[in-house]
Amino acid sequence: MKNHIVVGAYIFNDEKVLLIHHKKLKLWLPVGGHIEEDELPDDAVKREAREEVGLEIELIETDKTQFCGAMKRKLATPFHVNLHNVGDHDHCCLFYLARSKTKEVNQNEKELTDYKWFTKEELNSKEVPADVKAIALTAFEILERMEKT
Repeated sequence: MKNHIVVGAYIFNDEKVLLIHHKKLKLWLPVGGHIEEDELPDDAVKREAREEVGLEIELIETDKTQFCGAMKRKLATPFHVNLHNVGDHDHCCLFYLARSKTKEVNQNEKELTDYKWFTKEELNSKEVPADVKAIALTAFEILERMEKT
């Protein structure tokens, strides 16, 4: 089975995380998609947020390594990576933490049927797939730890 490297973003605003209802897969998922040729993952996840929900996002960096030496650009570190099946191929997904300055979504109706900002408690809904819920709860925990330091 063919593997595609993709990106996903758990986008937060006011202690809520954004999930979209994917038109093709008919599931609640984070914003995300395929990385285009010669595109960096950071740029891909920001592009997907603009294309799918019309949001400008800021990636939340958890790696504290200093920018130095031969580094051309410091890229955001995914907080989770997994391999999952999407029917006819697998996705190796790099998941990022992100913030949006606004909750005002401009829904791309070609790719999604709905969107919702979920509180931590609302993730327990039966409509949210178990893996999406587990990753989202991890994202909430990371943000809560970061806010305490």
